[in-house]
Amino acid sequence: MMNNTFYSEILTDHNLRPEHKHELECANFSHEGINPSCGDDIVLNLLIEDGVIKDGSYTGSGCAISQASADIMLDLVIGRTTEDAKRLSEIFLRMIKGEITNEELEELEEAGALQDVSHMPARVKCAVLGWHTMENIIKQFEEQIK
Repeated sequence: MMNNTFYSEILTDHNLRPEHKHELECANFSHEGINPSCGDDIVLNLLIEDGVIKDGSYTGSGCAISQASADIMLDLVIGRTTEDAKRLSEIFLRMIKGEITNEELEELEEAGALQDVSHMPARVKCAVLGWHTMENIIKQFEEQIK
């Protein structure tokens, strides 16, 4: 189990040096996620081919938690199937509610750094913004392939 200092370092690193915060010209799916209660606003861009998230990025602005969470999420889901991404999102959302096992927490890798957000109700919407936005994109993808 990681300690709180390590969690803080992960969030700070993803906020100050985000790997995925840029335009993605090759994206075939984009969706805007907005948290009106605090002003977080991201546009998530994904390249999905044959049910696999091949690449992803986000743009926008918001608090450190929303930005770090989106970056960490993309680290976790790029290269995975949309089904895996949906499952990880479900685990993440249950983590925020305090309802996951230690095995599931390990599956979230660095996203587990956001576990303490569950104790900060005002910040929950910040942490889940990117994840809900990804779920919306996956729904669009699934409707397109029907």
